[in-house]
Amino acid sequence: MTSADRITQPVTLNDKYTLEEGRIFVSGSQALVRLPILQKEADTARGLNTSGFISGYRGSPLAGLDKQLWSAKKHLESHDIKFTPGINEDLGATAVWGSQQTHLFPDAKFDGTFALWYGKGPGVDRSMDAIKHANAAGTSANGGVLALLGDDHDCVSSTLGHQSEHDMISAMVPVLYPATVQEYLDYGLIGFGMSRYAGCWVGLKCATEIVESSASVEVSPTRIQLKEPKKDSRPEGGLHIRMPDPPLVQEQRLEAKVDAAVAYAKANGIDKFITNPKKATLGIITSGKSYKDVMQSLDDLGLTVKDAEKLGIRIYKVGLVWPLENKGVLEFAKGLKEILVVEEKREMIEHQLKTLLYGQKDQPRLVGKHDDKGEVLLPFAGGHTPALVALAMAKRIAATCGKNATTKAVAERAKYIQALQDQAEKFADTVTRLPYYCAGCPHNTSTKVPEGSRAVAGIGCHYMVQWMNRSSNIITHMGGEGVNWVGHAPFTNEKHVFANLGDGTYYHSGSLAVRQSVAAGVNITYKILYNDAVAMTGGQPVEGPMSVARITQQMAAEGVKKLYLVSDEPEKHVGDKQIATGTLIRHRRELDDIQRELCETPGTTVIIYDQTCAAEKRRRRKRGTFPDPAKRAFINELVCEGCGDCSVKSNCVAVEPLETEFGRKRKINQSSCNKDYSCVEGFCPSFVTVHGGDLRKLEQQKTGDDTFAGLPDPKLPKLDKPYNMLITGIGGTGVITIGAVLGMAAHIEGKGVTVLDQTGLAQKNGSVMSHLRIAKTPDDLHAVRIATGNTDLLLGCDVVVSAGKVALSRYSEKTTAIVNSHLTPTAAFTLDPDTKFHESEQMLKIKNTVGKNKADFIEATALATDLMGDAIATNMFMMGYAWQKGLIPLSFEAIEEAVKLNGVAVQDNLKAFAWGRLGAHNPAKVKDVLKARKQPEALSDTVEEIIQKRVAYLTDYQNAKYAEKYQKLVAKAQKAEAKLGNDTELTEAVARYAFKLMAYKDEYEVARLYTSGEFKQKLKQTFAGNYKLKFHMAPPLLARKNSKGHLVKQEFGGWVYPAFKVLAKLKGLRGTAFDIFGYTAERKTERQLIKDYKHMVKHLIKNLDAENHHLAVALARIPEEIRGFGHVKENHLAKAKVKEAQILAAFNDPTQRTNLELMPTIGHSLSSDDTAATKVKIVMS
Repeated sequence: MTSADRITQPVTLNDKYTLEEGRIFVSGSQALVRLPILQKEADTARGLNTSGFISGYRGSPLAGLDKQLWSAKKHLESHDIKFTPGINEDLGATAVWGSQQTHLFPDAKFDGTFALWYGKGPGVDRSMDAIKHANAAGTSANGGVLALLGDDHDCVSSTLGHQSEHDMISAMVPVLYPATVQEYLDYGLIGFGMSRYAGCWVGLKCATEIVESSASVEVSPTRIQLKEPKKDSRPEGGLHIRMPDPPLVQEQRLEAKVDAAVAYAKANGIDKFITNPKKATLGIITSGKSYKDVMQSLDDLGLTVKDAEKLGIRIYKVGLVWPLENKGVLEFAKGLKEILVVEEKREMIEHQLKTLLYGQKDQPRLVGKHDDKGEVLLPFAGGHTPALVALAMAKRIAATCGKNATTKAVAERAKYIQALQDQAEKFADTVTRLPYYCAGCPHNTSTKVPEGSRAVAGIGCHYMVQWMNRSSNIITHMGGEGVNWVGHAPFTNEKHVFANLGDGTYYHSGSLAVRQSVAAGVNITYKILYNDAVAMTGGQPVEGPMSVARITQQMAAEGVKKLYLVSDEPEKHVGDKQIATGTLIRHRRELDDIQRELCETPGTTVIIYDQTCAAEKRRRRKRGTFPDPAKRAFINELVCEGCGDCSVKSNCVAVEPLETEFGRKRKINQSSCNKDYSCVEGFCPSFVTVHGGDLRKLEQQKTGDDTFAGLPDPKLPKLDKPYNMLITGIGGTGVITIGAVLGMAAHIEGKGVTVLDQTGLAQKNGSVMSHLRIAKTPDDLHAVRIATGNTDLLLGCDVVVSAGKVALSRYSEKTTAIVNSHLTPTAAFTLDPDTKFHESEQMLKIKNTVGKNKADFIEATALATDLMGDAIATNMFMMGYAWQKGLIPLSFEAIEEAVKLNGVAVQDNLKAFAWGRLGAHNPAKVKDVLKARKQPEALSDTVEEIIQKRVAYLTDYQNAKYAEKYQKLVAKAQKAEAKLGNDTELTEAVARYAFKLMAYKDEYEVARLYTSGEFKQKLKQTFAGNYKLKFHMAPPLLARKNSKGHLVKQEFGGWVYPAFKVLAKLKGLRGTAFDIFGYTAERKTERQLIKDYKHMVKHLIKNLDAENHHLAVALARIPEEIRGFGHVKENHLAKAKVKEAQILAAFNDPTQRTNLELMPTIGHSLSSDDTAATKVKIVMS
């Protein structure tokens, strides 16, 4: 059989909504879209002419449901299903309530309307008033309502972990809990039937781990055959909605509705015995996601279903978690010694069991949240992993199933699982990848507050500001933004706060928060962040009409004291007659001054910050619906001082570190840059903007059709048991596409497959993991999450995520790791320019876990970027590499077809996949193709090399005589240090930092570094086509000053380039009477620093001994702290001088050394890992 024969059926993307019978590959959200279509088709088959209605509000884990509903609009409309999103959850619930009232009035067009309501847990909370009323009123006989309850147990993307069942109990709404994507369809149809039969709403619990997974599932008109109870115990008149209907009459029906729902569940066999041995001693009762954990735990403990039955383990799977169907549960409990309840969060089944079993003869012992001794067994906080469940099950098996060979084997397996857990815990996460704003995100600028002020946070992307050192903290629920200040303000001397409020939240309910603050008369400034999309949940449009002009009108009508409109393009609002009278329009550059003014303005004030979401810009640009300026920021690394002011100004993750011979500099990641340009505001002359041209890609003539010829087909893994792939990466880089493509490829081949994308908030530059499980059939797969130590292939697209504790716990000696060794900077670098990344340590943790011979590290990002011109190709390159290594159990034909079905950059993705294959099979050939590209110069690896390179540089900088002075100073340090032994740290420090001070970047040097030829070479290597340059500088003799007294940068055209050439030739004037620039305070300071440093080095040499050597090194490295230009350099210098004085005092007086301790820093040491040196940290007494 050829690999092509493995493809079992033609597949289309429309199958998920159109295939009448067979297997479809869908996510949980897509299954929920298919569900009402199935309901309509079932009604039509029964002769009913029904319609459907869907409303609610997005929120993780149902964040993407509305996007799927919109994309399926034509399929829904063709089935008479109307989707109208609510502007918030409770109004959506009210609209759904209305869908059940159509037959109460004349002119109804359909026999009934079935309806879906959706909302995440907190949205359920806020909607309980509407849900209670609607459920008490009831559903129509041919309608029915399912409430989709989005529950984020692990608080992956929420402000609180939540579960909704207890809310539903308070409203007397029955709750179904599906365990799989398949059961979303099956339980959904049963739920609609239950709602119609019992006249009540029915909750369908959608836990993160299921709804965010994808699977191959069965659809068929005959799959679910609904049955009504043989004995109809419903009261006369029925249970459905009616009018008139007094409140107490409605309440009296509620109990009958619940009883009818239970009877319906029993008639349709929704609760099931999984194992039911006659002589059972241990019973395990579970539901939903926890059921899959239990079945996975059996596998992990080495038990088959038959083994479990032989041990006397009875397993009962509950579908209706409230209320429990009593007869089935009592049958399950009969004869048991102990019942283990496996469920997440607060007790649901366990509390009902206690009530049901109380007073029963031979009542079994009940354990769940706690064991029989009162110790915590399955905690309620957070969620559970299969490992946690397996360890709990092993304990209860040991306590109830006796001692035999099987229970001993279970105990050994439990020890192994615990050992893997313990091993992962040993590795502290020295580097973490926190979620962060996208490159060019408007919030990078809009969430800044003036020094001395603070802001309160809310719901939306701006929530992340809390870990960005921006004096923003204290959150509220959605729509309450800033109102906590109403209760705080009367009791504090603090006069004013800012409150961030996203435009989506504003439309949802946040406008009422502004109204409350106005009514209370508190001093607060709302920053309404208008970014033209609900960015946090995927870039959906706001429901209904909203514009900047409309918000100005609304805020003016509310009576705010002052209203500013701030934008990166303020000119587009000037002259707009729809803007409210009195609105002040300003450029975002003035934001700080505006905020300072509003701090002193009594009452409630508003800033509307208008700038389109960066992620949405990127999406729209790909579709050609948003302007894509032919303008890119670029940094001249030789001019760059590594001060980080560009990161301070932009807070942008596309500004990345660049390790060079002369220290850590900055570069713009052109692949991730979204053209916000705020980085250019950094006070530094190293920035240019490139106008026109394109990013350079590998020349096509070098990669003809024969490049990939002769690649052999690898031997693929067998599927004797499920194959587990853990895919790690960074949110927003397309890593989840790998899971989607491979999942579809497995579906095309007719295999069982599940894909769990653990993203949530992490989609914003955070840690993303996809759990991909492939088996011969769907029945071979249990939990969608890979269990502890069960990963077969780690496809590590990011080394930091791959080396995190959560990921490490999934590896064992069976794991093969293919890891991208390129270390993409974490968000911490944006906040701290000296962030250390511990590259070697990250790789070592992976090697130590899987074994040195099982880990393959490849610089995939650099290769993919060089080969394809864009780092986005990295993930497909990695996938091709792993496939060629024989580590993915899918045929090339199926993968190729899946890429084509995905429909995004098909040819580029297939080519990146091919390059990955070639990189695995013949890496030398890939390197040969890249020979023409100039590779970065290797960093010095000896002290002599450090000195030689700097002597050459200083000769070009000034002249040979100037370089000789440098060389003599270093030689003196080297001679003195040699007397102490073989250590060269002081020599190296003096070599690096005497140079740094002597090569200060005045106007002559900046001009030279732009015209030396190297800068043009870097430009040519990055850009192709015709382009022009503009320079962004603040010449001290020409630039104006801002309100803080700082020079303001200006944009200069290409005409300055010839001027640079002239200026560079005048370097001989440097320091002479004819040096007009040398009279500025900055240049005088720089020359004095050189003198002071030489004097200090002589002092260190004279007094050097073994005891103070480390302090001498720290002092010699002080210039590392003096970075930047102008006021930025002044600030760094002031701090460096304080540190220098304290260390120098300790150097001179041994009694003061107790106040110092050593700490690592980014520096330049030949002897330490990650080029990290050592500096002295001042510990104040």
